[in-house]
Amino acid sequence: MRATVLAVCAALASPALSAAPAHPAASVQQQLEALAARVAALEANDQRLRKQADAANAAAKAAQDELAALKASAAAAPLAQESAPPVAASAPASGSGANAFNPAISVILNGSYSSHSRNPDDYVRAGFPVVDGGGPSPRGFSLGESEISLAANIDEKFYGQLTLTAENEHGEDHVGVEEAFVDTTALPEGFNLRLGRFFSNIGYLNSHHAHTDNFFDRPLPYQAFLGSQYGDDGAQLRWLAPTDLYLEVGGEIFRGENYPSGGAEHSGAGVKTVFAHAGGDVGTENSWLAGVSMLKSSARDAEDGFSGDSTLYIADATWKWAPQGNFKDGGVTVRGEYFSDHRDGVWNAPVDDDTPLAWRGARRGAYIEGVYRFNRTWDLGYRVDKLWADRHGPFASEFDPYRNTLELSWHNSEFSLLRLQFSRDEPNADTTDNALTLQYQVSLGAHGAHKF
Repeated sequence: MRATVLAVCAALASPALSAAPAHPAASVQQQLEALAARVAALEANDQRLRKQADAANAAAKAAQDELAALKASAAAAPLAQESAPPVAASAPASGSGANAFNPAISVILNGSYSSHSRNPDDYVRAGFPVVDGGGPSPRGFSLGESEISLAANIDEKFYGQLTLTAENEHGEDHVGVEEAFVDTTALPEGFNLRLGRFFSNIGYLNSHHAHTDNFFDRPLPYQAFLGSQYGDDGAQLRWLAPTDLYLEVGGEIFRGENYPSGGAEHSGAGVKTVFAHAGGDVGTENSWLAGVSMLKSSARDAEDGFSGDSTLYIADATWKWAPQGNFKDGGVTVRGEYFSDHRDGVWNAPVDDDTPLAWRGARRGAYIEGVYRFNRTWDLGYRVDKLWADRHGPFASEFDPYRNTLELSWHNSEFSLLRLQFSRDEPNADTTDNALTLQYQVSLGAHGAHKF
């Protein structure tokens, strides 16, 4: 290359040299040395620019790889569901680096004071045995279900989350594993696989953590049919359709240790579910979400004494309206779910020598709630929930329990709230329980966006 540049420079300089009068040979030698020095400087500058270009290309390639990993992670999260698991600022997507294993940590503190006109310890619900977690709150002050959650992208293909809960039952503190699962983030064609312990995706509220609810407690159908919330050890496969309309279908297999199942039948795979959810926007101010679900379980000595096969069907629908579609500043949410529970088995009385009674039949339940959010600070909600008992079987009843609930919530920010709630519960023909509850709730640390 240097010889070529010298030749070009010599060609350019030759006319000037031929036109000039003769000079001593020393003058020509000086000009050649000056040209050689300039060529050397140009070559050095060229080498420096090449090194800078190589460094810039390497940085661009690294940025493109990181962006591709983030896009793969985000693509796994369904529309109208929680946003994709965030990557901690100090943890590269590749999982390398000194801070690669620092997860996002979230703490939810949830407490309450409740006053009941009837002693919750004597609570009996006609047609529906009360299982643990499916009854009214205790009297007085109580630390509700508070939780600690750790979550992070493991690498470009997996995301993990661990949620521990702390609560007090009958004067005793309990700490347990609420969720501990791994999600894939890079499966093709819109598929996502979840493995571990987690809440089932049936219905609407079941997959939501309780602190995201609009009311202090779960509706009666959730208490009666799912013990407030069904979660277990298992596997879940979901598919998100590549359409403008949000469409998600999936299924799950669970161990079947928890209510409404029990005994981990079928070699530790006693519960199977299928679900489908669809949703979308209507204009700029309205959005909707609807779904159907089914939970089939085989139980042996479940928490309510049932042994046999059961099938629970759920239909849910949610509609939201907000000015200009900004739900943070105000709007209306209307939601309802319908449950139909079919059982075919026997009921084992608490006394061992009693003969099991046939339990075949269907029970139903439903609720509808509406919440009006005035602004970012205040919202007002009303809920009606009802159960329809079976007219035959061990818990036959002519009375159908129902409840009316009114709540007023003050949100100082998205991280704290105070809620005042009044409910009138009629669990049987001879009992009415009027309950007044003041709830406080705060969120500390990083916390992902809530679901639709």
